[in-house]
Amino acid sequence: MRIAVMGTGGDGGYFGARLAQGGSDVTFVARGAHLAALRERGLTVESKLGDVRLPKVQATDDPSRLGSVDLVLIGVKLWDTETAAHAVSAIVGPTTAVLSLQNGVQKDDVLRDILGREPLLGGVCWIASTIVRAGVISHTGTVQKLVFGEYDGRRSTRAEAFLEACRRGGIDVELSLDIRKAIWEKFVFLVGLSATTTTIRSPIGPICTNPRTRRFLLDIMQEVIAVGQAHGVALSAEYAEDRLAFCDELPAEMVSSMYHDLERGNRLEVDWLSGGVVELGQVVGVPTPLNRAVRDILALPANGKPKT
Repeated sequence: MRIAVMGTGGDGGYFGARLAQGGSDVTFVARGAHLAALRERGLTVESKLGDVRLPKVQATDDPSRLGSVDLVLIGVKLWDTETAAHAVSAIVGPTTAVLSLQNGVQKDDVLRDILGREPLLGGVCWIASTIVRAGVISHTGTVQKLVFGEYDGRRSTRAEAFLEACRRGGIDVELSLDIRKAIWEKFVFLVGLSATTTTIRSPIGPICTNPRTRRFLLDIMQEVIAVGQAHGVALSAEYAEDRLAFCDELPAEMVSSMYHDLERGNRLEVDWLSGGVVELGQVVGVPTPLNRAVRDILALPANGKPKT
């Protein structure tokens, strides 16, 4: 498959590298020092599952030069979604699939408005990965799962082709027949993890062992479920308890990517995570006081520290 990775950060860089290792024709779209490193030294993924070292990769800052591709992976931060969609529109042909690895449940609505309904596959990824230095991605732990599927539940030819490409690259992959539910299921966990680790400034381990912060985490996730159910998503009322038990099994030192962004003074995705819960809750009349509190507590650092 010819694959373009739009946004070669922790997620796009990791999965793109695995796909390239498996034989797919991958081009990485990046910028700045990261792009320079990709061109000069290639891409390295450091992982407990085995490092990936690609001494030569195809990398560009202008996806329009690529021509039509089979699949576009969108890995940019959520505030760059609209810009990324316009940037890749030139390489989305009649048979091209577009798959977002981004967080949140509103991402595909933005992509659909710009690229149309036909190209869109739904998807989520489960991984803790980040750029540690230009050209190098660090994968924490051993979880690296990609779940994707057609929104109408078909096992399409293009979905089957990408499934095989992922398997060749050693990616833990699942073709979902109810991808909207899968996206919301991750949203429940991700909002809980990002909201608590970032506002409390703590890894997940201590949060789960303290009774008050543990209850806070549970209640945050229950709000997300209530909003999802009101939007017609078949989420179980017990799913928050299930995710709480899942959090107990995580490495105690695990934090969210939003926590890392706060520590580094970067812009935060809070307006699309807890803020997204608030916005979607207002649409269906479901109160979300805890997620609103998280959104408002993080309002000052949400745009990152001024660049000097």
